[in-house]
Amino acid sequence: MTLKVYINGTLYNKEDAKVSVYDHGFLYGDGVFEGMRSYAGSVFRMKEHLDRLWDSAERIQLEIPMTKEEMSDAVNATLAANEIEDGYIRLVISRGEGTLGLDPNKCPTPNIVIITDFITLYPEEFYQNGLEIVTAKTIRNHPGALDPRIKSLNYLNNILAKIEGLAAVCVETLMLNHQGEVAECTGDNIFIVRDGKLLTPPVEAGVLEGITRGAVMELAAGDGIQVMESRMTLDDVYSAAEVFLTGSAAEIVPVIKVDGNQIGDGIPGLITRRIADLYTQLRVS
Repeated sequence: MTLKVYINGTLYNKEDAKVSVYDHGFLYGDGVFEGMRSYAGSVFRMKEHLDRLWDSAERIQLEIPMTKEEMSDAVNATLAANEIEDGYIRLVISRGEGTLGLDPNKCPTPNIVIITDFITLYPEEFYQNGLEIVTAKTIRNHPGALDPRIKSLNYLNNILAKIEGLAAVCVETLMLNHQGEVAECTGDNIFIVRDGKLLTPPVEAGVLEGITRGAVMELAAGDGIQVMESRMTLDDVYSAAEVFLTGSAAEIVPVIKVDGNQIGDGIPGLITRRIADLYTQLRVS
């Protein structure tokens, strides 16, 4: 079956799905996006994802030419057209076709693209046994230069850090902020367990406010696990009893080694396992 891609209200075969090379999303990374998961045909926390998409667009003064309800319908229709129940959705809003120049006013109509496909971010063995990560020399963008709450099409900062990780034979890479504090990974948020408490860096540390991150915080609190946003250093991560990463595509993946330092007993911990079980129950409910 040939996958269909939604572009501005029309479904195209994957090989025919195209936008102009003059689109400012292509030329300058001028646009925003969301990555979502569907389970049993239902998009996980679509409202939260769309709220964040609209917030990102507003922060770059990009007006999305449809309502959230219309966008939700379009996402569901694209999933249905591709007969995808358990899959991945990439929702892209670019500034649209313009001229060779930075002026966004030369782009009269944004482009809306919805891709529904399948994704396996990490091998199953990483979920069972944990993965190793390293810290990148490339830091997160300074929040005064680019608001971390904007999920923009310009991911070069993350890509450079990803390259560093791949060179170290690691599938994910930890990034620090301009103050040397732990921020997040290239595509995932980070949590640590210390003294039985669950800690994650605050948004002020240069963190994208992940949808899965929020779900984990809710699940932990509801299960009686104390959860806090807390600024942290690499030493806090190295000395943690447990470490795990969260993301829409990754879900919950344990980390057993950071920069060569073994985390805890070197196996996924009890709280990590508990959170992963709770998350599985949440997404299939």
